[in-house]
Amino acid sequence: MEHQIISRSAEETMNLGQKFVALCKPGSTFCLTGDLGAGKTTLVRGIAKALNIKSVVQSPTFNIMKVYFDGDKPLIHIDAYRLADLNTDIGLDEYIGYETGITVIEWPEFIKNLIPENAIEVNITHVKDDERNIKIVSNDKEFMEGLK
Repeated sequence: MEHQIISRSAEETMNLGQKFVALCKPGSTFCLTGDLGAGKTTLVRGIAKALNIKSVVQSPTFNIMKVYFDGDKPLIHIDAYRLADLNTDIGLDEYIGYETGITVIEWPEFIKNLIPENAIEVNITHVKDDERNIKIVSNDKEFMEGLK
């Protein structure tokens, strides 16, 4: 199933992230794609806000992964951009789909073999100024119905 949303501001993108938390199940994995600056981390900030995470959420590009335990549920935020040519196991599979939390992966195409079958795909496209086209693809009928 596919659903498209137009976000006209960073606040709307964050609100969508908050809505994701209200609709998803513990252990859910979100795979975010889009160009640099498209709004992927802004969406993650909305997810963190809904989880009552107190830490400042920043893209984990240079860390590869940041785990936030200071909210209602753990948030695992992975940026796989720097893993494009990595040919070794670094243990990310232990965090993806973490059963009591939410996992968000930016640049999931670089770790395709670790992505769960039931992951929710989110593609963010910059349209103009603060406007974004956000396409969500998932087989989770309940989640997708809640987006409407």
